[in-house]
Amino acid sequence: MELDPLLLSRLQFVWVIGWHILLPAFTVGLASYIALLEGMHFFTGQEIYFRISGLWIKIFSVAFGMGVVSGIVMPFQFGTNWSRYSDATANVLSPLFAYEGLTAFFLEAAFLGVLLFGRNLVPRWAHFVAALMVAFGTLLSSFWILSANSWMQTPAGYDLVDGRFYPKDWFAIVFNPSFPYRLGHTVVGFYVTTAFVVVGVSAWLIRRGRSVVEGSRMLSMTLGLLTILVPLQILLGDEHGLNTLEHQPTKLAAIEAHWETERRVPLVLFALPDEQNEANRYTIEVPLLGSLVLTHDPNGEIRGLKEWPRDQRPPVAIPFFAFRIMVGIGLLMLAIVAASWWLRWKGRLYDSAWYLYACQWVAPLGFVAVLAGWTTTEVGRQPWTVYGLLRTSDSVSPSLVGSDVLISLIGYMIAYLVIFPAGLLSMARFVRKGLEEAGIEPEEIESGRPSGPVRALPGSAQRHGKTG
Repeated sequence: MELDPLLLSRLQFVWVIGWHILLPAFTVGLASYIALLEGMHFFTGQEIYFRISGLWIKIFSVAFGMGVVSGIVMPFQFGTNWSRYSDATANVLSPLFAYEGLTAFFLEAAFLGVLLFGRNLVPRWAHFVAALMVAFGTLLSSFWILSANSWMQTPAGYDLVDGRFYPKDWFAIVFNPSFPYRLGHTVVGFYVTTAFVVVGVSAWLIRRGRSVVEGSRMLSMTLGLLTILVPLQILLGDEHGLNTLEHQPTKLAAIEAHWETERRVPLVLFALPDEQNEANRYTIEVPLLGSLVLTHDPNGEIRGLKEWPRDQRPPVAIPFFAFRIMVGIGLLMLAIVAASWWLRWKGRLYDSAWYLYACQWVAPLGFVAVLAGWTTTEVGRQPWTVYGLLRTSDSVSPSLVGSDVLISLIGYMIAYLVIFPAGLLSMARFVRKGLEEAGIEPEEIESGRPSGPVRALPGSAQRHGKTG
Protein backbone atom coordinates (compact mmCIF):
# COMPACT_ATOMS: atom_id res chain seq x y z
CA MET A 1 0.00 0.00 0.00
CA GLU A 2 1.36 3.41 -0.99
CA LEU A 3 1.63 5.84 1.88
CA ASP A 4 0.36 9.33 1.04
CA PRO A 5 2.64 11.91 2.75
CA LEU A 6 -0.06 14.59 2.50
CA LEU A 7 -2.69 12.50 4.28
CA LEU A 8 -0.23 11.31 6.91
CA SER A 9 1.06 14.84 7.50
CA ARG A 10 -2.49 16.04 8.05
CA LEU A 11 -3.16 13.18 10.47
CA GLN A 12 0.05 13.98 12.32
CA PHE A 13 -0.89 17.65 12.59
CA VAL A 14 -4.36 16.72 13.85
CA TRP A 15 -2.87 14.40 16.46
CA VAL A 16 -0.36 16.93 17.76
CA ILE A 17 -2.56 20.02 17.77
CA GLY A 18 -5.58 18.08 19.02
CA TRP A 19 -3.72 17.13 22.20
CA HIS A 20 -1.91 20.43 22.54
CA ILE A 21 -4.99 22.65 22.32
CA LEU A 22 -6.45 20.93 25.40
CA LEU A 23 -3.72 22.53 27.52
CA PRO A 24 -4.16 26.21 26.52
CA ALA A 25 -7.89 25.57 26.86
CA PHE A 26 -7.15 24.84 30.52
CA THR A 27 -4.12 26.96 31.43
CA VAL A 28 -5.35 30.25 29.92
CA GLY A 29 -8.48 30.13 32.01
CA LEU A 30 -6.75 28.65 35.05
CA ALA A 31 -4.10 31.40 35.11
CA SER A 32 -6.82 34.04 35.21
CA TYR A 33 -8.71 32.09 37.88
CA ILE A 34 -5.57 31.88 40.03
CA ALA A 35 -5.04 35.62 39.61
CA LEU A 36 -8.63 36.19 40.73
CA LEU A 37 -8.12 33.99 43.80
CA GLU A 38 -4.86 35.73 44.67
CA GLY A 39 -6.58 39.10 44.31
CA MET A 40 -9.43 38.02 46.57
CA HIS A 41 -6.87 36.82 49.12
CA PHE A 42 -4.87 40.04 48.93
CA PHE A 43 -7.82 42.44 49.18
CA THR A 44 -10.00 40.53 51.67
CA GLY A 45 -7.33 38.80 53.74
CA GLN A 46 -9.44 35.61 53.81
CA GLU A 47 -7.13 32.60 53.93
CA ILE A 48 -9.65 30.36 52.21
CA TYR A 49 -8.70 31.95 48.87
CA PHE A 50 -5.03 31.31 49.65
CA ARG A 51 -5.76 27.60 50.23
CA ILE A 52 -7.82 27.29 47.06
CA SER A 53 -5.13 29.09 45.05
CA GLY A 54 -2.49 26.71 46.38
CA LEU A 55 -4.29 23.69 44.95
CA TRP A 56 -4.80 25.20 41.52
CA ILE A 57 -1.25 26.53 41.29
CA LYS A 58 0.01 22.95 41.67
CA ILE A 59 -2.34 21.75 38.96
CA PHE A 60 -1.41 24.71 36.75
CA SER A 61 2.30 23.89 37.03
CA VAL A 62 1.75 20.40 35.60
CA ALA A 63 -0.59 21.55 32.82
CA PHE A 64 1.67 24.47 31.88
CA GLY A 65 4.72 22.21 31.61
CA MET A 66 2.81 19.77 29.42
CA GLY A 67 1.61 22.64 27.25
CA VAL A 68 5.14 23.93 26.68
CA VAL A 69 6.46 20.47 25.76
CA SER A 70 3.62 19.67 23.37
CA GLY A 71 3.71 23.18 21.87
CA ILE A 72 7.39 22.95 20.96
CA VAL A 73 6.55 20.21 18.46
CA MET A 74 4.42 22.53 16.34
CA PRO A 75 7.19 24.68 14.79
CA PHE A 76 9.17 21.57 13.88
CA GLN A 77 6.23 20.26 11.85
CA PHE A 78 6.12 23.45 9.81
CA GLY A 79 9.70 22.84 8.70
CA THR A 80 9.60 19.07 8.25
CA ASN A 81 6.13 18.48 6.83
CA TRP A 82 4.89 21.86 5.56
CA SER A 83 7.95 23.57 4.06
CA ARG A 84 6.06 25.03 1.09
CA TYR A 85 3.55 26.60 3.42
CA SER A 86 6.37 27.90 5.60
CA ASP A 87 8.21 29.34 2.62
CA ALA A 88 5.12 31.08 1.25
CA THR A 89 3.88 32.58 4.54
CA ALA A 90 7.11 33.13 6.50
CA ASN A 91 7.30 36.88 5.91
CA VAL A 92 3.87 37.36 7.48
CA LEU A 93 3.52 34.61 10.09
CA SER A 94 7.07 34.30 11.43
CA PRO A 95 6.99 37.77 13.05
CA LEU A 96 3.67 36.96 14.69
CA PHE A 97 5.11 33.80 16.25
CA ALA A 98 8.20 35.75 17.27
CA TYR A 99 6.06 38.40 18.95
CA GLU A 100 4.50 35.63 21.03
CA GLY A 101 7.93 34.56 22.24
CA LEU A 102 9.12 38.11 22.89
CA THR A 103 6.02 39.08 24.86
CA ALA A 104 4.13 36.11 26.27
CA PHE A 105 6.97 33.67 26.94
CA PHE A 106 9.29 36.29 28.38
CA LEU A 107 6.55 37.56 30.68
CA GLU A 108 5.63 34.10 31.84
CA ALA A 109 9.24 33.10 32.35
CA ALA A 110 9.88 36.19 34.46
CA PHE A 111 6.99 35.63 36.87
CA LEU A 112 6.19 31.91 36.73
CA GLY A 113 8.89 31.01 39.25
CA VAL A 114 7.56 33.57 41.72
CA LEU A 115 4.04 32.19 41.28
CA LEU A 116 5.06 28.56 41.75
CA PHE A 117 7.71 28.85 44.47
CA GLY A 118 7.27 32.25 46.09
CA ARG A 119 4.15 31.75 48.19
CA ASN A 120 6.16 31.90 51.45
CA LEU A 121 9.12 33.87 50.12
CA VAL A 122 7.65 37.10 48.81
CA PRO A 123 5.02 39.51 50.19
CA ARG A 124 1.43 38.83 49.30
CA TRP A 125 1.25 41.78 46.94
CA ALA A 126 4.24 40.46 44.99
CA HIS A 127 2.67 37.03 44.63
CA PHE A 128 -0.56 38.65 43.46
CA VAL A 129 1.36 40.67 40.85
CA ALA A 130 3.13 37.50 39.68
CA ALA A 131 -0.24 35.79 39.23
CA LEU A 132 -1.52 38.76 37.22
CA MET A 133 1.56 38.76 34.97
CA VAL A 134 1.35 35.02 34.28
CA ALA A 135 -2.34 35.37 33.45
CA PHE A 136 -1.59 38.33 31.17
CA GLY A 137 1.16 36.29 29.51
CA THR A 138 -1.23 33.46 28.66
CA LEU A 139 -3.64 35.98 27.16
CA LEU A 140 -0.84 37.54 25.10
CA SER A 141 0.09 34.10 23.82
CA SER A 142 -3.54 33.54 22.79
CA PHE A 143 -3.56 36.96 21.11
CA TRP A 144 -0.62 36.25 18.79
CA ILE A 145 -1.46 32.63 18.00
CA LEU A 146 -5.07 33.45 17.20
CA SER A 147 -3.98 36.44 15.13
CA ALA A 148 -1.80 34.14 13.01
CA ASN A 149 -4.55 31.55 12.68
CA SER A 150 -7.13 34.20 11.83
CA TRP A 151 -4.88 35.64 9.13
CA MET A 152 -4.82 32.20 7.51
CA GLN A 153 -8.65 32.19 7.67
CA THR A 154 -9.17 35.78 6.48
CA PRO A 155 -5.87 37.03 4.97
CA ALA A 156 -5.40 40.80 4.78
CA GLY A 157 -2.66 43.44 4.57
CA TYR A 158 -0.35 41.48 2.25
CA ASP A 159 1.17 41.54 -1.23
CA LEU A 160 1.53 38.28 -3.14
CA VAL A 161 4.78 38.25 -5.12
CA ASP A 162 6.13 35.15 -6.89
CA GLY A 163 4.04 32.84 -4.72
CA ARG A 164 5.12 34.43 -1.42
CA PHE A 165 3.16 36.65 0.94
CA TYR A 166 4.81 39.93 1.93
CA PRO A 167 3.49 42.27 4.64
CA LYS A 168 2.03 45.54 3.42
CA ASP A 169 -0.01 46.69 6.45
CA TRP A 170 0.83 45.12 9.81
CA PHE A 171 -2.25 46.52 11.50
CA ALA A 172 -4.43 44.87 8.84
CA ILE A 173 -2.48 41.63 9.23
CA VAL A 174 -2.74 41.43 13.01
CA PHE A 175 -6.32 42.72 13.23
CA ASN A 176 -7.59 40.84 10.19
CA PRO A 177 -11.37 40.59 9.67
CA SER A 178 -12.00 37.43 11.71
CA PHE A 179 -9.45 38.01 14.49
CA PRO A 180 -11.50 40.03 17.04
CA TYR A 181 -14.37 37.53 16.85
CA ARG A 182 -12.12 34.47 17.02
CA LEU A 183 -10.11 35.92 19.92
CA GLY A 184 -13.19 36.71 22.00
CA HIS A 185 -14.95 33.42 21.22
CA THR A 186 -11.86 31.30 21.87
CA VAL A 187 -10.66 32.97 25.08
CA VAL A 188 -14.12 32.97 26.64
CA GLY A 189 -14.42 29.33 25.55
CA PHE A 190 -11.18 28.61 27.42
CA TYR A 191 -12.57 30.37 30.49
CA VAL A 192 -15.77 28.33 30.35
CA THR A 193 -13.78 25.10 29.93
CA THR A 194 -11.64 25.86 32.98
CA ALA A 195 -14.64 26.96 35.03
CA PHE A 196 -16.42 23.66 34.49
CA VAL A 197 -13.31 21.76 35.55
CA VAL A 198 -13.32 23.79 38.76
CA VAL A 199 -17.05 23.06 39.18
CA GLY A 200 -16.43 19.34 38.71
CA VAL A 201 -13.57 19.27 41.23
CA SER A 202 -15.64 21.28 43.71
CA ALA A 203 -18.56 18.87 43.37
CA TRP A 204 -16.24 15.89 43.92
CA LEU A 205 -14.76 17.42 47.07
CA ILE A 206 -18.20 18.19 48.50
CA ARG A 207 -19.52 14.71 47.75
CA ARG A 208 -16.49 13.10 49.36
CA GLY A 209 -16.70 15.32 52.40
CA ARG A 210 -13.16 16.60 51.87
CA SER A 211 -12.36 20.31 52.06
CA VAL A 212 -16.10 20.96 52.00
CA VAL A 213 -15.82 24.63 52.95
CA GLU A 214 -13.31 25.33 50.19
CA GLY A 215 -15.23 23.18 47.70
CA SER A 216 -18.46 25.04 48.47
CA ARG A 217 -16.76 28.39 48.01
CA MET A 218 -15.26 27.29 44.68
CA LEU A 219 -18.60 25.92 43.46
CA SER A 220 -20.57 29.05 44.36
CA MET A 221 -17.93 31.43 43.04
CA THR A 222 -17.39 29.61 39.74
CA LEU A 223 -21.07 29.10 38.98
CA GLY A 224 -21.47 32.83 39.50
CA LEU A 225 -18.76 33.47 36.91
CA LEU A 226 -20.38 30.99 34.51
CA THR A 227 -23.65 32.87 34.78
CA ILE A 228 -21.86 35.64 32.86
CA LEU A 229 -19.48 33.58 30.74
CA VAL A 230 -21.84 31.03 29.17
CA PRO A 231 -24.38 33.57 27.80
CA LEU A 232 -21.47 35.76 26.70
CA GLN A 233 -19.97 32.81 24.82
CA ILE A 234 -23.26 32.21 23.02
CA LEU A 235 -23.41 35.88 22.03
CA LEU A 236 -19.81 35.88 20.80
CA GLY A 237 -20.45 32.68 18.85
CA ASP A 238 -23.36 34.35 17.10
CA GLU A 239 -21.20 37.34 16.15
CA HIS A 240 -18.47 35.00 14.94
CA GLY A 241 -21.05 33.23 12.77
CA LEU A 242 -22.06 36.51 11.13
CA ASN A 243 -18.39 37.20 10.39
CA THR A 244 -18.01 33.72 8.87
CA LEU A 245 -21.06 34.33 6.68
CA GLU A 246 -19.39 37.45 5.29
CA HIS A 247 -15.80 36.27 4.88
CA GLN A 248 -15.96 32.45 4.59
CA PRO A 249 -19.31 31.58 3.01
CA THR A 250 -18.19 28.12 1.90
CA LYS A 251 -17.37 27.22 5.51
CA LEU A 252 -20.80 28.36 6.68
CA ALA A 253 -22.51 26.46 3.87
CA ALA A 254 -20.66 23.30 4.92
CA ILE A 255 -21.46 23.83 8.62
CA GLU A 256 -25.17 24.09 7.77
CA ALA A 257 -25.08 21.56 4.89
CA HIS A 258 -26.76 24.03 2.52
CA TRP A 259 -26.45 23.03 -1.14
CA GLU A 260 -28.70 25.54 -2.91
CA THR A 261 -28.57 29.33 -2.65
CA GLU A 262 -31.90 30.48 -1.25
CA ARG A 263 -33.71 32.80 1.10
CA ARG A 264 -35.90 31.93 4.08
CA VAL A 265 -33.85 28.79 4.67
CA PRO A 266 -34.72 26.33 7.44
CA LEU A 267 -32.45 25.56 10.38
CA VAL A 268 -31.12 22.03 9.90
CA LEU A 269 -31.05 20.31 13.29
CA PHE A 270 -29.96 16.92 11.94
CA ALA A 271 -29.18 15.38 8.58
CA LEU A 272 -26.86 12.95 6.87
CA PRO A 273 -25.05 15.04 4.23
CA ASP A 274 -24.60 13.20 0.93
CA GLU A 275 -21.73 14.97 -0.83
CA GLN A 276 -21.81 12.70 -3.86
CA ASN A 277 -25.42 13.62 -4.69
CA GLU A 278 -25.23 17.13 -3.18
CA ALA A 279 -28.20 16.58 -0.90
CA ASN A 280 -29.15 15.79 2.69
CA ARG A 281 -30.87 12.64 3.91
CA TYR A 282 -33.03 12.02 6.98
CA THR A 283 -33.31 15.77 7.57
CA ILE A 284 -34.84 17.30 10.67
CA GLU A 285 -35.27 21.05 10.26
CA VAL A 286 -37.17 24.08 11.52
CA PRO A 287 -38.64 26.26 8.71
CA LEU A 288 -37.37 29.84 8.32
CA LEU A 289 -35.26 29.67 11.47
CA GLY A 290 -32.00 29.17 9.52
CA SER A 291 -32.10 32.60 7.90
CA LEU A 292 -33.10 34.24 11.17
CA VAL A 293 -30.27 32.62 13.15
CA LEU A 294 -27.57 32.89 10.49
CA THR A 295 -28.34 36.35 9.09
CA HIS A 296 -30.64 37.90 11.74
CA ASP A 297 -33.18 38.35 8.96
CA PRO A 298 -36.00 35.85 8.31
CA ASN A 299 -35.65 36.65 4.60
CA GLY A 300 -31.85 36.45 4.63
CA GLU A 301 -30.00 34.68 1.81
CA ILE A 302 -27.58 31.80 2.39
CA ARG A 303 -25.29 30.78 -0.44
CA GLY A 304 -25.24 27.08 -1.24
CA LEU A 305 -22.25 24.83 -1.82
CA LYS A 306 -23.22 24.30 -5.45
CA GLU A 307 -22.01 27.83 -6.20
CA TRP A 308 -18.42 26.61 -5.86
CA PRO A 309 -16.61 23.88 -7.81
CA ARG A 310 -16.28 20.60 -5.96
CA ASP A 311 -12.54 21.03 -5.55
CA GLN A 312 -13.07 24.31 -3.69
CA ARG A 313 -15.56 22.98 -1.14
CA PRO A 314 -14.67 21.77 2.32
CA PRO A 315 -15.79 18.35 3.52
CA VAL A 316 -19.36 18.72 4.75
CA ALA A 317 -20.06 15.96 7.26
CA ILE A 318 -17.17 16.73 9.63
CA PRO A 319 -17.88 20.45 10.25
CA PHE A 320 -21.63 19.81 10.15
CA PHE A 321 -21.56 17.34 13.06
CA ALA A 322 -18.66 18.99 14.92
CA PHE A 323 -20.56 22.28 15.04
CA ARG A 324 -23.67 20.59 16.42
CA ILE A 325 -21.64 18.83 19.09
CA MET A 326 -20.19 22.19 20.16
CA VAL A 327 -23.61 23.87 20.24
CA GLY A 328 -25.19 20.94 22.06
CA ILE A 329 -22.54 21.07 24.78
CA GLY A 330 -23.03 24.82 25.09
CA LEU A 331 -26.77 24.38 25.65
CA LEU A 332 -26.10 21.66 28.24
CA MET A 333 -23.71 24.00 30.06
CA LEU A 334 -26.36 26.71 30.02
CA ALA A 335 -28.83 24.25 31.58
CA ILE A 336 -26.33 23.38 34.34
CA VAL A 337 -25.88 27.07 35.17
CA ALA A 338 -29.64 27.71 35.14
CA ALA A 339 -30.21 24.74 37.47
CA SER A 340 -27.60 26.12 39.87
CA TRP A 341 -29.59 29.30 40.38
CA TRP A 342 -32.78 27.38 41.01
CA LEU A 343 -30.99 25.21 43.59
CA ARG A 344 -29.34 28.25 45.13
CA TRP A 345 -32.76 29.86 45.53
CA LYS A 346 -34.03 26.65 47.17
CA GLY A 347 -30.97 26.48 49.45
CA ARG A 348 -30.01 23.07 48.01
CA LEU A 349 -26.95 23.91 45.93
CA TYR A 350 -24.46 21.99 48.08
CA ASP A 351 -26.55 18.96 49.10
CA SER A 352 -28.34 17.96 45.87
CA ALA A 353 -26.64 14.67 45.00
CA TRP A 354 -28.00 14.58 41.45
CA TYR A 355 -26.67 18.07 40.72
CA LEU A 356 -23.21 17.35 42.15
CA TYR A 357 -23.05 14.19 40.05
CA ALA A 358 -24.08 16.21 36.97
CA CYS A 359 -21.35 18.77 37.69
CA GLN A 360 -18.75 15.99 37.79
CA TRP A 361 -19.91 14.47 34.53
CA VAL A 362 -20.04 17.79 32.68
CA ALA A 363 -16.55 18.83 33.84
CA PRO A 364 -14.61 17.44 30.80
CA LEU A 365 -17.19 18.48 28.21
CA GLY A 366 -15.58 21.89 27.74
CA PHE A 367 -12.57 20.16 26.21
CA VAL A 368 -14.85 18.24 23.84
CA ALA A 369 -16.47 21.53 22.83
CA VAL A 370 -13.05 23.11 22.21
CA LEU A 371 -12.02 20.19 19.99
CA ALA A 372 -15.34 20.32 18.15
CA GLY A 373 -15.00 24.07 17.59
CA TRP A 374 -11.44 23.73 16.39
CA THR A 375 -12.50 20.93 14.02
CA THR A 376 -15.30 23.09 12.65
CA THR A 377 -12.92 25.98 12.06
CA GLU A 378 -10.04 24.08 10.50
CA VAL A 379 -11.87 21.46 8.43
CA GLY A 380 -14.31 24.13 7.29
CA ARG A 381 -11.34 26.10 5.90
CA GLN A 382 -10.30 23.29 3.59
CA PRO A 383 -9.04 22.81 0.93
CA TRP A 384 -6.93 25.86 1.86
CA THR A 385 -4.17 26.57 4.37
CA VAL A 386 -4.45 30.28 3.49
CA TYR A 387 -8.11 30.69 2.65
CA GLY A 388 -8.71 31.03 -1.07
CA LEU A 389 -5.01 31.49 -1.86
CA LEU A 390 -2.85 28.52 -0.85
CA ARG A 391 -4.08 24.94 -1.04
CA THR A 392 -3.26 22.36 1.58
CA SER A 393 -2.08 19.98 -1.13
CA ASP A 394 0.42 22.62 -2.30
CA SER A 395 1.68 23.30 1.24
CA VAL A 396 3.30 19.96 2.02
CA SER A 397 7.07 19.45 1.71
CA PRO A 398 7.83 18.21 -1.83
CA SER A 399 10.56 15.77 -0.73
CA LEU A 400 8.47 14.18 2.00
CA VAL A 401 8.22 10.40 1.99
CA GLY A 402 5.16 8.68 3.42
CA SER A 403 7.13 6.13 5.41
CA ASP A 404 9.06 8.88 7.20
CA VAL A 405 5.84 10.64 8.21
CA LEU A 406 4.40 7.34 9.42
CA ILE A 407 7.41 6.75 11.66
CA SER A 408 7.23 10.22 13.17
CA LEU A 409 3.45 9.91 13.61
CA ILE A 410 3.84 6.65 15.51
CA GLY A 411 6.54 8.26 17.66
CA TYR A 412 4.29 11.22 18.48
CA MET A 413 1.40 8.91 19.28
CA ILE A 414 3.47 6.85 21.72
CA ALA A 415 4.97 9.95 23.38
CA TYR A 416 1.64 11.73 23.81
CA LEU A 417 -0.10 8.59 25.08
CA VAL A 418 2.54 8.44 27.81
CA ILE A 419 2.86 12.15 28.65
CA PHE A 420 -0.81 13.10 28.82
CA PRO A 421 -2.12 10.26 31.01
CA ALA A 422 0.88 10.73 33.34
CA GLY A 423 0.14 14.44 33.64
CA LEU A 424 -3.55 13.82 34.21
CA LEU A 425 -2.77 11.33 36.98
CA SER A 426 -0.46 13.86 38.62
CA MET A 427 -3.18 16.52 38.61
CA ALA A 428 -5.74 14.02 39.91
CA ARG A 429 -3.41 13.16 42.78
CA PHE A 430 -3.34 16.81 43.87
CA VAL A 431 -7.14 16.87 43.86
CA ARG A 432 -7.41 13.66 45.88
CA LYS A 433 -5.19 15.13 48.59
CA GLY A 434 -7.65 17.97 49.04
CA LEU A 435 -6.70 21.46 50.11
CA GLU A 436 -5.25 20.73 53.54
CA GLU A 437 -1.73 20.50 52.14
CA ALA A 438 -2.21 23.16 49.47
CA GLY A 439 -2.76 26.17 51.67
CA ILE A 440 0.06 26.32 54.20
CA GLU A 441 -0.24 29.46 56.30
CA PRO A 442 2.21 32.08 54.99
CA GLU A 443 4.92 33.23 57.34
CA GLU A 444 5.48 36.88 58.13
CA ILE A 445 8.03 38.26 55.69
CA GLU A 446 9.98 41.46 55.98
CA SER A 447 11.39 43.26 52.95
CA GLY A 448 10.63 40.27 50.75
CA ARG A 449 13.15 38.03 52.55
CA PRO A 450 12.58 34.72 54.36
CA SER A 451 11.90 35.21 58.07
CA GLY A 452 14.33 32.46 59.14
CA PRO A 453 17.81 31.18 58.27
CA VAL A 454 18.53 28.83 55.39
CA ARG A 455 16.81 25.69 56.56
CA ALA A 456 18.81 23.34 54.38
CA LEU A 457 21.78 23.81 56.75
CA PRO A 458 22.15 21.13 59.46
CA GLY A 459 20.55 22.21 62.71
CA SER A 460 19.30 25.53 61.36
CA ALA A 461 15.68 24.73 62.20
CA GLN A 462 16.59 23.97 65.80
CA ARG A 463 18.62 27.17 66.15
CA HIS A 464 15.78 29.14 64.62
CA GLY A 465 13.38 27.58 67.16
CA LYS A 466 15.62 28.53 70.07
CA THR A 467 16.29 32.09 69.03
CA GLY A 468 13.04 32.95 67.25
